[in-house]
Amino acid sequence: MTIGFTDHPSFQCYSVVDERSAAFFGLGLAQQLKKPVALVCTSGSALLNYYPAIAEAFYSNIPLVVLSADRPMELIDIGDGQTIRQENVYANHILQNANLIEGNEFQEFNETLINQALNVAILDHGPVHINIPFSEPLYDITENLLVQPINDPPKASMVSVDVPDSFLKKWQESGKKLVLVGALEPHSLAEEWVNVLAEDSSVLVFTETLSNLHHSNFISAIDQLITAMSEEEFQKLQPDYLLTIGGMIVSKRVKAFLRKYAPKEHWHVGTHKANDTFFKLTHHFKVEPNILFAQFYRNSSSVEAEYQQEGLKLKEYRGAMHQKFLEAVPFSDFSVYRTLFEHIPNGLQLHLANSAAVRYAQLFDSNPKVTVFCNRGTSGIDGSTSTAIGAAVASNTPVVLITGDLSFFYDNNALWNNYVPANFRVVVVNNSGGGIFRILPKAQQMSRFETFFETKHQLSAAHLCKMHDWDYDSANNQMTLENALSSFYEASERPKLLEVFTPSELNDKVLKSYFKAIE
Repeated sequence: MTIGFTDHPSFQCYSVVDERSAAFFGLGLAQQLKKPVALVCTSGSALLNYYPAIAEAFYSNIPLVVLSADRPMELIDIGDGQTIRQENVYANHILQNANLIEGNEFQEFNETLINQALNVAILDHGPVHINIPFSEPLYDITENLLVQPINDPPKASMVSVDVPDSFLKKWQESGKKLVLVGALEPHSLAEEWVNVLAEDSSVLVFTETLSNLHHSNFISAIDQLITAMSEEEFQKLQPDYLLTIGGMIVSKRVKAFLRKYAPKEHWHVGTHKANDTFFKLTHHFKVEPNILFAQFYRNSSSVEAEYQQEGLKLKEYRGAMHQKFLEAVPFSDFSVYRTLFEHIPNGLQLHLANSAAVRYAQLFDSNPKVTVFCNRGTSGIDGSTSTAIGAAVASNTPVVLITGDLSFFYDNNALWNNYVPANFRVVVVNNSGGGIFRILPKAQQMSRFETFFETKHQLSAAHLCKMHDWDYDSANNQMTLENALSSFYEASERPKLLEVFTPSELNDKVLKSYFKAIE
């Protein structure tokens, strides 16, 4: 397979040695290209290392095609080398399994399975697995393309929808409609409907950092708004109808809010699967959001209401308390993330690692001129760096990854990659462990907290950068951080990494005092 692909002029091929990193690198490519990317590997444990990225692709609707070499069925489970039970190995997190059979007499059968799998990857936007058994000798070469792939797969499109009158009536007559936008591709919602929603007094729009959706009448720093709300404020913002757009929701606080103060109905709009995150999902409009809003606002507008204004008053108050807190915040994770977000140049693509980085981002207003991505399908710390590098290669846009130390070191083989663009940037916020765990109730009273939860360490990225020939800089206070950032995004001949060391014993105290201060 490798010889065939690398000798074929139609394929751009990459060699990434670590299979887990390779799969996330492919995930980043497919995320940006919005087309299937093939992952090719040998038999045995290789394809098991793809599994974390496959699960992420499954929940994030990203098309990956795994082409795994296998050995003939008669050699499985008899002690032959490099053999495991590969058929259907991704069964719980795959859209299609295609288990091919060796032999010329199975050619038509195999072609059918291959094309079915490729169709699924293209149309349903997710991972598929094609398992291909080979007998020795393994290095014969053919001059002919034996498998004839489809040239023009059918296109999934929905250009119109007839919304039942009952939904139109509810939308137009309700004075309390909450639109919650999760992870979303940039420019998914037309500016026309952004403005219509922003001007509808009966609609309140919550946008997560990953929504890539912006308007001054939208509430972007959701956790900043919700954390300190009173019972009365929660009741005022409890919606009659909840409409969700996009993928996974990051905010635990908004999940708790909408589960306790549940809407009458929850509708989801989008062509991908709908998640019953709030245990109230009653309808899934399987169309693009623009099509649905054209129906909602086709002939009439909504009622006049105070719902949006109630939310915006809270936003203004919380924002004022937020700014007041910033005036005296000490050097910590909180101040570092604030500084990092303020210094990202317009036009860059920002990738956030799990879990502290993406959660801190929820406390600050997003820059509308920066697009944001994060692997929130499974919310794992594995693969964030590899994904960001793949995205940088595919997008031809300068990319910066902001990551915590554990996520970075967990994926340090991402740097073992010959394709990293010179304009790629990484910021590692190093608090010597999983500092986010310190904010859990009674966390530090747990037995062996530092060893098994926080996982304390004294590692630095400096040696990795030297080994992989990256530019390296570090900071450990506000002045050195701002000095480092002053030239961090300037053109260079090599990728750059900035490591910011923060005080682990102070970070959780600052974050807790922040939530107290904005009440």
